[in-house]
Amino acid sequence: MVRRTSAKLLRYLVPEALFGTQRTRQIVKGSTAVSAVRKDAEKVFITIYDYDAATLEEHEVQVTEECFRFKDNDRITWINVDGINRNIVNKIGTYYGIHPLLMEDIASMNQRPKMDEVEGILYCLLNMLYFNPKEGAVEYEQISIVLGKDTVITFQEDASRDVFDPIREKLRMANSRLRQRGADYLCYSMLDIIVDNYFIVMEKLGERIELLEEEVIRCSDKLTLAKITHLRKELIVLKRNLVPVRDLIGSIMRSENELLEEGTLKYFKDVHDHIIQAHDLSENYRDVMVSMQDLYINNVNLRMNEVMKVMAIVTCLLAPATVIGGIFGMNFDVIPTLHNQWGFYSAVAAMLVIPVIMLIMFKKRGWF
Repeated sequence: MVRRTSAKLLRYLVPEALFGTQRTRQIVKGSTAVSAVRKDAEKVFITIYDYDAATLEEHEVQVTEECFRFKDNDRITWINVDGINRNIVNKIGTYYGIHPLLMEDIASMNQRPKMDEVEGILYCLLNMLYFNPKEGAVEYEQISIVLGKDTVITFQEDASRDVFDPIREKLRMANSRLRQRGADYLCYSMLDIIVDNYFIVMEKLGERIELLEEEVIRCSDKLTLAKITHLRKELIVLKRNLVPVRDLIGSIMRSENELLEEGTLKYFKDVHDHIIQAHDLSENYRDVMVSMQDLYINNVNLRMNEVMKVMAIVTCLLAPATVIGGIFGMNFDVIPTLHNQWGFYSAVAAMLVIPVIMLIMFKKRGWF
């Protein structure tokens, strides 16, 4: 009864993700070979940024067909779709020449980050990562970036959050480099800011790892082990996104697509360097977590050894009294000093003196 009450109390004090297997199911589900089909979003928000070096127009459209008038207008157009609805994806994709297989990837879930080149379209699929401080978990949102001629179309799952606000601010600056360059530079800027946001998530995880390491050193218990396991799961989510994005950027650098200007490829090289750095940092985190788990096991074993040592010493100290009491407690007619008036006191004295001598010997040998 006491154990059940303690378990319930701990669940109130720390996130439930530390105790249950729900997070594990989410991670395993996210790695399945068959991609799930998402439920269509009820509300979809479409924002359009149409610009060149001199002017910028921002539009929030309510009807999908309003996006079509910006095609082939000799300006750069960014169409951002917040919320995935298959009907809207098919309308925009059909008009802008997106292959049906790519539209299927946009509407699917749990896709592995990748880059495809199909019929004059360069398609990038990856995840934006966020850190949930309440649950201590890494959350992700799938984003699709479609690069066409003078057009970039982005499809996001969650309208309540994204990391593209710095890009929007740069677009509003008339003298910004983003306004002077083409659609491929806009695509680079999106990939760059997504990768940079990975470092923010990793910094939050790093802080949790440092605090947990101090906790393991100070006191190790079952809750500490649960926290170690929880953080290792989050590192799995992190690594699952970093490695494919590294391959994605590498594929863009090797691409000879006409949509990519030669002067922009060096910027993708910078993103590639960042994602490699992020991957190396995640590997360091993983090594730290493995070492931390080993430290926890060693602390538990050390504590058990200390307990066993105390119990062994106590057992040894009680052994002489047990032997003496057993000898003089035998039911024989003739026992030495049976009728001696000092017999009892002699036996008790021996029971006390011998353990004291044993303690002195143990101390000299450095056994405790």
